[in-house]
Amino acid sequence: MVMFTAFATVVSMVVFLGICWWAWSAGRQPANRESAMLPFALPDEPTTTSSRNT
Repeated sequence: MVMFTAFATVVSMVVFLGICWWAWSAGRQPANRESAMLPFALPDEPTTTSSRNT
């Protein structure tokens, strides 16, 4: 059981490092920049006026 746990840990670490390498690779930079700007590309919320007289 200890060998299985050690193997699973090593495999998980390799997968994690692979995902990190892929996410920060040079080929992903344009997509990362575009994704970072998505919150600013949303249309402005319309302003509503209250129908109550204050």
